[in-house]
Amino acid sequence: MIRGIFFDLGGTLLSYKNVNKKTLPILEEAIMRSGKKLNKDKIKAAYRESSSIIAAQYATKKYYLHKHFFNDVFLRFLKTLGIDGNTELLSWYANFHREEMIDCLILKADCIETLNHLRSKGIYISIVSNIDNDMLNPLLKKENLGSLTDHTISSETARSCKPDRRIFEIALEKSTLSPKSIIFVGDSPEHDIGGAKPLGFKTALITDGGLGPPLQTGKQVPRADYTIDSLSELTALIK
Repeated sequence: MIRGIFFDLGGTLLSYKNVNKKTLPILEEAIMRSGKKLNKDKIKAAYRESSSIIAAQYATKKYYLHKHFFNDVFLRFLKTLGIDGNTELLSWYANFHREEMIDCLILKADCIETLNHLRSKGIYISIVSNIDNDMLNPLLKKENLGSLTDHTISSETARSCKPDRRIFEIALEKSTLSPKSIIFVGDSPEHDIGGAKPLGFKTALITDGGLGPPLQTGKQVPRADYTIDSLSELTALIK
């Protein structure tokens, strides 16, 4: 019997569909502030390459702050383009990038309705997110998302990043539920399914409108128990 559902946040309850629209203008502004002029294709190629390289470097870390990850991607991006990453530019980017990402992550259309339905059925709801607290807390305020959960935990608070087992163990301790009675829902095969499945969770891989999840390295992971296209499909899984 399913008694709890643990959710990832980005790509799961919140959609990434506006991230790309925001990312390029941020990078273009950074280039302008550096005093250089570069075309969009070169900027996009440099950022894709930098993101891939840094993601591979961070993939083996059990814990890190995401602000450090974003900073390292940006530094690599600047280096690829031959731009000096001075303190002023890095500070501007860190603050502006965080604000823009918080702004562009939007709740999926069926998020609130689904969470309310699950709560009405007595399902314990938790959010387990690889994110820093200075991003998590503002995101939980969107349409009072935080008030619809029994518990939330960030990788910063847990000092553990999915797929590291510790963040899952802390969430379990908070819930007092057994992993077999929980469905872990996430968009990342490597972070969510690959982390939750070995601990005994039932797992559901959710799509994000055709968008691929970030920070994947191609690592082989266990297959999810369920694959869903919308949050509302969870209502059938708990019956």
